[in-house]
Amino acid sequence: MKKEDIITLPNPHLRQKSSRIRKIDASVQKTIKDMVSAALDWEDSRPHEISAALAAVQIDKLERVVIVRSDFENKESREFTVLINPEIVKREGKIEEDFEGCLSVKDVYGKVPRHTKIRVKALDENGDPIRIKVEGFLARVIQHEIDHTNGIVFVDHLVDRRDAFFRLDEQGELQHLDYDEDVVPRNIFDD
Repeated sequence: MKKEDIITLPNPHLRQKSSRIRKIDASVQKTIKDMVSAALDWEDSRPHEISAALAAVQIDKLERVVIVRSDFENKESREFTVLINPEIVKREGKIEEDFEGCLSVKDVYGKVPRHTKIRVKALDENGDPIRIKVEGFLARVIQHEIDHTNGIVFVDHLVDRRDAFFRLDEQGELQHLDYDEDVVPRNIFDD
């Protein structure tokens, strides 16, 4: 799959809950492969960004499958960890705001409040159970992707929309967007 296969708002599928995976078969393995391919193709077109993670719904598969980059610091590392039917079993730490972007929300970033630590259970690509405790950026990424499996997009967490949007400039720096003067796509909201 290619970056063009990643669906973006206002596609209504991004607002639907994904189905649990009952059996990890060749179809699920193909979905995982397609997700990795689309995520890396997107990343290859972006000099200042990495594809941190992707949910199956973003390639228009309403299945509870998430891939998370194994190494956020090294763009040369192209491996992902697979989480099937991921669930947050406990939220911990404090709630902090930080910037988030999304492959399904074109060129817009916002500050989103998230827990700094979470405990997650899931299955790996072989169907083996996983239980992990994560914090920091990884916790943020996993919360973002689990939101996708529940039909929630990061813009849904933005409270003050007039002061919430940013865009990357040519140097890879985030620049504040004026909601009224800059082009902030209104179709990214569900209301």
